[in-house]
Amino acid sequence: MNKIIVGLLVLVLAFAACKQKPVQQVAAKEQTKAYYTCSMHPQVHEEHPGNCPICGMKLIKVELTGSNSMTSAKIMLTATQLQLAGIQTDTVREENTGLEKTLTGTITANENTAAELSARIAGRIQQLFVRTVGEKISVGQPVYSIYSEDMQEAEKEYLLAKQQQKVLHNPDVDYGQLISAAENKLQLWGLSAAQIKNLAASGKVSATTTVLSKVSGTVSDIPVHEGDYVTEGMTILKTQALAQLWVEAQLYASDAGKYKENDRVSVVLPDLNGQIINGKVEFINPELSDASKVDLIRISIPNTQGLIRPGMLAYISMGADGSRSLAVPGSAVLSDSKGSKVWVKNADGSFSPKMIKSGSGNSNYVQVLSGLAAGDIVVTNGAYLLNSEAIFKNGSDNSMAGMKM
Repeated sequence: MNKIIVGLLVLVLAFAACKQKPVQQVAAKEQTKAYYTCSMHPQVHEEHPGNCPICGMKLIKVELTGSNSMTSAKIMLTATQLQLAGIQTDTVREENTGLEKTLTGTITANENTAAELSARIAGRIQQLFVRTVGEKISVGQPVYSIYSEDMQEAEKEYLLAKQQQKVLHNPDVDYGQLISAAENKLQLWGLSAAQIKNLAASGKVSATTTVLSKVSGTVSDIPVHEGDYVTEGMTILKTQALAQLWVEAQLYASDAGKYKENDRVSVVLPDLNGQIINGKVEFINPELSDASKVDLIRISIPNTQGLIRPGMLAYISMGADGSRSLAVPGSAVLSDSKGSKVWVKNADGSFSPKMIKSGSGNSNYVQVLSGLAAGDIVVTNGAYLLNSEAIFKNGSDNSMAGMKM
């Protein structure tokens, strides 16, 4: 009888173990759940790596952990995933949400950052090391070599002073002063401290002198050619610093009085998929054009990534009624039958959805009545990808249900 009871207990324990194992496997599978999606087409969900069937881009791997609770709507992406998905953010702040006036402008170089490299001594240009407009140069980079008899004479004076100091030892002559004067002349004519040091070490005067750049930026003009004779002060090349640009547009005289310098405006770039950049009014011409009687207005915008180029078309959105309120870019708001929501970047780098109550707005910004505070960081590009990711993770969009604004 005891043997029968023991046998039944063994069978019960074995059956329980068999029932528990699949549950553990399912739980482990849920913890390591992942899928592959496209940054341009977030509706694509594949189980294996590969290319997007729509655009052919490489799919992004998204790893999901946790269970289907409200906290599972929190999304964490790696730096690579953020870059591939093109996630962009902006800070919640006061912006113009009222009526707007749109001006058509053109991107131009900021003349305040323009620089010019000119010849410091007369001579013949033997070789140009910078030949192409648009090429980037930096301080200390070789620009051209020049044959100059005046430079050769100055180098001889310097070497002679160094030699006399070693050989003559005349107490009535201040050789240090002679050497310093000759060295200052060489520096004034464009030689660097390293070049003067190499000249002293070699003890020989070279036939040509290599001139190094004293400016940095993007080359905008090269008015000279190899073999040209240049005089002191003649322009060798011009550069522009493209990290800060201008947008120039025209205002009617009746509208010019509505705006003032340092007013904040929005600049839309159609050539960059409608990207919105915040700028400020830097200059309003106090004089009207004689021919058309319009006023020139100039907007300063940043170009930290170097994607904006002079000559591009730009649309300037300027507040016409001065209405300003707490707002977010229109691209950050996702609206459906349940209301409006945005994706907020958390302090730990993750992203979470948040319901908001939106008000009126314009083509660029939407008024935020509740749900966000000034300084919050919201996703302006890639919000649909994060939303699609959360829906896939939770099986539906129920993770937003019950969230307070």
